[in-house]
Amino acid sequence: MDTTLIPYHDPLTLLDQTDLAESTKDQYRKALTAYLATGESLLEPHALAAHAQTLPASGRAFLKAGLRILTDGAANSLKGRATPDNVAAIQAALYRIEALQNAITVKQPTGQKAHTWLSQAQVRALLSTCENGIVGQRDRLVLGLLVGAGLRRRELADLRFDAIKLQPRGDRFRTVLDVQGKGAKDRVVPISDSLANAIDQWGQQVGHHGRIARALGRNRKPKETISPVAIFNIVRKRGAMMGKSTLAPHDLRRTYAQLGYEAGIPVTQISILLGHADIATTQKYLNLALDLDTTISDFIPF
Repeated sequence: MDTTLIPYHDPLTLLDQTDLAESTKDQYRKALTAYLATGESLLEPHALAAHAQTLPASGRAFLKAGLRILTDGAANSLKGRATPDNVAAIQAALYRIEALQNAITVKQPTGQKAHTWLSQAQVRALLSTCENGIVGQRDRLVLGLLVGAGLRRRELADLRFDAIKLQPRGDRFRTVLDVQGKGAKDRVVPISDSLANAIDQWGQQVGHHGRIARALGRNRKPKETISPVAIFNIVRKRGAMMGKSTLAPHDLRRTYAQLGYEAGIPVTQISILLGHADIATTQKYLNLALDLDTTISDFIPF
């Protein structure tokens, strides 16, 4: 850790120096520890912001408050060390601390609620940003599972090779995914042959066992897992490369729903595939409005 910003061997010890209730300190400590467990640095505003978007409002509030204690302590320490010779460096560090403090918004970002999806042409453009090589192969598969199976970030991070099954479909078989969904609700999601082939080819790189999506080490060697934050960063990076700098994983999930609806898949089936508990949620995804010009009743003989 950069000791010029947070000059403590263990920055979490700053929490112990406050007069907050022990239960509050525990909540802040848990939030900060969970972030550090992703492997990201406390000094990276973009990583903090991405991680915060994976949390509920209470989790974001605890993380922001805990970070504020650490950064306020660092800021006070830096100000006390300022001299005419290092004032410019100290000021730059204080600006960076301010950026860290502003990285987390407790209010849910408006982009998460926007009804954003891609066209088929835009999906092709997104996938085409993935170059040859293991990084491009991994990123293309991550994008493919988000937009081609409608997975949530956490579902993708948890998806394992043994969740891939073959189910009979007439005289052939269809590949399906056993997805462990939100609220411990499992669902079966059929996928295309091309997506199934991409998973198989990736399996040849990492072995057909364990988690499917993987983070890559400095030497590009696949690790055992990947975090939802890393998945977010992959989507944001590839989206920026095709002109969609605010693209998020949930936009790809909405794209899955929208393109399915445009292809004639019933809303009830889309709702099941997405793992929605209420079909009204699916209707919001699709931004469906009541059609008053034509309705089913017009076709009922009376």
